[in-house]
Amino acid sequence: MGIINEDSFIETVHMKGLQISLIASGDGTEVIYHKLDPGVMWGIEPQEGWEALEYLYVLSGELILRYKNETKTVRTGDSFYRTPVEEHYVFQAVGTAEFLYITSQPFFHHYSKATKELMELSVSIEQKDGYTKDHCHRINKMCMLVGKEIGLNSKQLMVLNVASFLHDVGKLRIPLEILQKPGKLTSDEWELMKQHSTFGREILEETGLSLLTDAGKIVEQHHERYDGLGYPNRISGKDISIEASIISIVDSYDAITTDRVYKKGRLKSEAVEELRRCRGTMYHPEVLDTFLMLVHENKIN
Repeated sequence: MGIINEDSFIETVHMKGLQISLIASGDGTEVIYHKLDPGVMWGIEPQEGWEALEYLYVLSGELILRYKNETKTVRTGDSFYRTPVEEHYVFQAVGTAEFLYITSQPFFHHYSKATKELMELSVSIEQKDGYTKDHCHRINKMCMLVGKEIGLNSKQLMVLNVASFLHDVGKLRIPLEILQKPGKLTSDEWELMKQHSTFGREILEETGLSLLTDAGKIVEQHHERYDGLGYPNRISGKDISIEASIISIVDSYDAITTDRVYKKGRLKSEAVEELRRCRGTMYHPEVLDTFLMLVHENKIN
């Protein structure tokens, strides 16, 4: 059990699987309580001009810490600190975990407000686009499984965690009459629809947060194709970020297998065959092989 009484919270932000509560603030220092559900990830990263002490103390539970290509476990009573942070550190809850995060420079309001609003907007857009409310979370979960299996480093995992959830946030700038059109789009409407990935990058850059800016670069590429026939910039092969290649495959698989307002989802076996037919044309071959292995092992449903 944790030792924090909720009456102590000055302000609390809830996101799916994550609670962030500001406990105390003064002279630029913030004490922030975090509660993570099993499997949820949280991280810290270096930022230009940021010289803060960042300190984490585990109140309860267990966290897997990843940095560079190393992994270690931090448990109840353990602490971690850096001043300043010079690497990307990703913490993932094994079960439910609680910890205090203390920083000597304030960041709570800007970070929590921007992230929460974007996540809520993403869920809203997916529902308007005909998906169930859990689409963003499914995409995120599958992408993280693939990313860890491939061996992405801690920085890549942190950015993928955000980009996979916010991959379609650019649809905020697509008119609803196009987004919800039941029939085929006209050529002009399709050209506008294809801009949603660029709009997504722009929206994330506008937050001014380095993590979201990095995620925006991936969001812009998630409809590029391995053969260079995708959009918006028709880049190909290894010029497409590995994180965007992961999102592309996972997003396609979910689109094929999920019931939507206007169509019934298809069988997992049918989705696997369709993805396999597009290996090396639409999809990065090695990333696809890893994804299909996880499906075969029933780690992805």
